[in-house]
Amino acid sequence: MKSSQRKAHFVEELKKHYQGIISGARGAELSAAEAADAIHEDATQREDAKAATASARMSSAHRKRRERAAREAEELVRFASRGLRAFPRDAKVELGALVDVRIEADGDEEERTLFFLPVGAGTELNGPGGDGFVSVVTPASEIGRTLLGSQPGDAFDVELGGTLREWTVLELC
Repeated sequence: MKSSQRKAHFVEELKKHYQGIISGARGAELSAAEAADAIHEDATQREDAKAATASARMSSAHRKRRERAAREAEELVRFASRGLRAFPRDAKVELGALVDVRIEADGDEEERTLFFLPVGAGTELNGPGGDGFVSVVTPASEIGRTLLGSQPGDAFDVELGGTLREWTVLELC
């Protein structure tokens, strides 16, 4: 499968992820708002009013989560609509790159594929036909800031969760 097709697949997977967040947050938002209204209507004691206020705050929090996911989904669509180009093997990491890395810590080693995007940090996406997965990295994350501008063969240390890990860029496409 061509690089651009794989990237398009991952973008579609991330869109589905955002749609799930938006749908779930909308349902939770409506449910919390209905609970707040019901409690408020029946409020006879101060504790009832506090419960109604708490439900209203919960509804607001779900609305904000839904709105943030919608903004990020729109940003993803704008980014992808400009094209998902292939990167030469000796290119520098920038937005839109699929990056294979080796991560070493305490004698353990693993290889991962990262998709460098403007949104979606930390999301894991399934590959085409169930062929592995990629993790989304953004320029806002520590890994993203460190990866930006690196090339295959570059290595750097990053401390995550109290553990120092050596990351080596193996390949990009």
